[in-house]
Amino acid sequence: MAVENAAAGEDRADRADGGGQCPGRVALVGGGPGDPGLMTVAGLEAVRTADVVVTDRLGPVSILDELDPGIEVIGVGKVPFGPATPQEEINRILVEQARRGRTVVRLKGGDSFLFGRGAEEHLACTAAGVPVTVIPGVTSAFSVPALAGVPATHRGLSQGVSVISGHVPPGHPQSTLDYAALARSGTTLVLLMAVTTLPAITAELLAETMPADTPAVLIENGSTPAQRILHGTLATIARQAAEAQVAPPAITVIGAVAGLAGDLVPGLPLA
Repeated sequence: MAVENAAAGEDRADRADGGGQCPGRVALVGGGPGDPGLMTVAGLEAVRTADVVVTDRLGPVSILDELDPGIEVIGVGKVPFGPATPQEEINRILVEQARRGRTVVRLKGGDSFLFGRGAEEHLACTAAGVPVTVIPGVTSAFSVPALAGVPATHRGLSQGVSVISGHVPPGHPQSTLDYAALARSGTTLVLLMAVTTLPAITAELLAETMPADTPAVLIENGSTPAQRILHGTLATIARQAAEAQVAPPAITVIGAVAGLAGDLVPGLPLA
């Protein structure tokens, strides 16, 4: 095993110096909600055989501590209202590393193509002539609620689900959501990136006549040992989140299915 690892390290160094015969490429890997046990086999294999991993701060970052020392790790995580690597810089890093003949893994939490800007990175690499592969991940939008005992849909309760980005509040110039339509849709609402905007979103849904007693559940740090679950209603969940000092990452589910959270046994984090 030591000989194999040494050979792998030499091969990585050779490609990094531009002397390898393998063309560079990028793999967009969805890492799942955070628990390393929920990462796909294909995703884990890609990370373990990469030359360089360009990683966010969320997802199964604990696996990085177990990688071969020859694998370079570049952190480009974004902290809400804090340090953030511009998307253009991330795109540049992916292209630059691949052009050096390296196998690059772009590791993200959840799934790269659901609010993960995976398509933007794919387009940037393709435009630069860099081969790209996509390895989907287990999206936190459905897996985190499931671990809290909340199904996205349930016969007799919900025939659909709407996954919503809450990075801007209702009425913001960048918001394209029709909250009136969402309020009367009858579907489950799953809110991502909505910790700060939760008061504004719930107030807007209430104003659009969504019943105040609609069940709601908020899950903080889903799938990890730090997971917390708050049970409430559309009228109360924002206040409960503020009182509990909830911080990202957190997911809120609003709809009849959230009422099942007390009947189904939550899944235990694997980590």
